[in-house]
Amino acid sequence: RVSVLALSLEDYHCWADDVEKGFLLAAKFLHHECFMHSWDLPYRTQLVPLAAVLSQLQGNWLEPKIYDKLARWFWCGVLGELYGGAVETRIANDVEELLNWIERDGEEPRTIYEASFQPGRLLTLRSRLSAAYKALSVLILRNGAQDFFWKSTIQKLDFGEIALDIHHIFPKIWCENNNVSPAVYNSIINKTSISYKANRMIGGRSPAEYLSQIQTHPQVGLENAEMDAILRSHFIEPSLLRQDSFEAFFADRKKQLLKLIEAAMGKNISQDDVAELETATDEIDV
Repeated sequence: RVSVLALSLEDYHCWADDVEKGFLLAAKFLHHECFMHSWDLPYRTQLVPLAAVLSQLQGNWLEPKIYDKLARWFWCGVLGELYGGAVETRIANDVEELLNWIERDGEEPRTIYEASFQPGRLLTLRSRLSAAYKALSVLILRNGAQDFFWKSTIQKLDFGEIALDIHHIFPKIWCENNNVSPAVYNSIINKTSISYKANRMIGGRSPAEYLSQIQTHPQVGLENAEMDAILRSHFIEPSLLRQDSFEAFFADRKKQLLKLIEAAMGKNISQDDVAELETATDEIDV
């Protein structure tokens, strides 16, 4: 803030256009990564170094090698939850280190090598108040998640302004009736983005029941294989959902989401950490 207030009019005019272009390019980058709304953004502060770097790269940012580096840095910052506190030093370091990494093939930015995702964090991601919750929800959409009802990806439905939200896969009522702990069923492991239409058809029914109802709807008419492909686009194993097997579904999706996070961050999650998550889950009354 002090530096901004100390900026001379001459310097402002010198850099204003480039800064504006940088933020416009940052918006395009976010759209490429499937962020459609401002409320989906995990950290607004991370846009500052992103815009600064893009203002220097200009049209080169879409080159595959450059884009992959930008995306990896972005997801490491988000999923590592590194932009949630005092970030002035990190912003300055990231601008310098990102440009050095991209333009001169220097060392990876410290945001990448400092980032880590603890598997146990999945159990505590339960609402949009968490940056990682929003990030993981978008990451699933980025990989082409399709709606349970409409013949479209969730991303395209969002462009079409069809009402969407993050809903339970095993409905809350079903979980309560089957003695599943709220600490478990409210986890992002049991949630995904779907349309209002699909959610209304789910209601409080078991997965086996609502899948049958959706598939046999006169305006849908999906074969099992087609519905299975939709479920897999959400990292859901269809056979476990059709069997109403919550514990097996929960364990399997947990592993799939961790692999998704590993791919986005370009890092392996320690198997010791995964084992700790298994123990933590077992200690919760499922």
